[in-house]
Amino acid sequence: MIGKPDLIHISKMNHYYEFGGETLHVLNNVSITINKGDFVAIVGPSGSGKSTFMNMIGCLDQPNTGSYLFDGQVIEEMNDRELAVIRNQKIGFIFQNFNLLSKLSALENVELPLSYRGLSQKDRRNMAIEVLKQVGLEERMYHLPSQLSGGQQQRVAIARALAGRPDILLADEPTGALDQKTGREILDLMKKLHEEGHTIILITHDNHIAKEASRIVRIEDGCLNEEGGMPLGNVSINQNGSKKYS
Repeated sequence: MIGKPDLIHISKMNHYYEFGGETLHVLNNVSITINKGDFVAIVGPSGSGKSTFMNMIGCLDQPNTGSYLFDGQVIEEMNDRELAVIRNQKIGFIFQNFNLLSKLSALENVELPLSYRGLSQKDRRNMAIEVLKQVGLEERMYHLPSQLSGGQQQRVAIARALAGRPDILLADEPTGALDQKTGREILDLMKKLHEEGHTIILITHDNHIAKEASRIVRIEDGCLNEEGGMPLGNVSINQNGSKKYS
């Protein structure tokens, strides 16, 4: 059986900060492959490195060392303009706090990222209406965010991420600002999108939410451990009790 093609291939990625002569390691020799059509949960507690890793995957930041191939393109060789194109056209971001513009309607919020692609107003409007229908908000598309519930606002955010037909959906704690019932509805929507063929990377601290994905990757102290596998990155303890990564 032919496997799914690679979409993301990260090899030996490291990211660290220098503070007063000391080095703070945030990502440590991280390697992972994500295929088209995967639904991957990256789970870890606060301070584990998952937010930094999300920024790397989303091309919002660059590693100090290591390689990152996105759909065959070498990310670390790209300039700021080329990275902006990747973020705008190939990655759909979904944030915990929705990040909607309060003075724009749901429809206008979804249209906004498409305006940077040089599409006509008619094409932008048609694409935005299509994805709002896809997430079940066709009757609320002219409402402002303040006129929508939290769950409806997150659906707008998901529609905005979908509008550009990205290669991946990158969701950072997408249910974190929602009650349990509404969060369940958003997770069901994301599972439906995965069944429709979307590649989804879900960042979460919640093990129960992570179990909704088809793959679970745990991150702790900047090292990855695929569920059922060995840690990707080695940790040793110095005599003074501090951690050393290799």
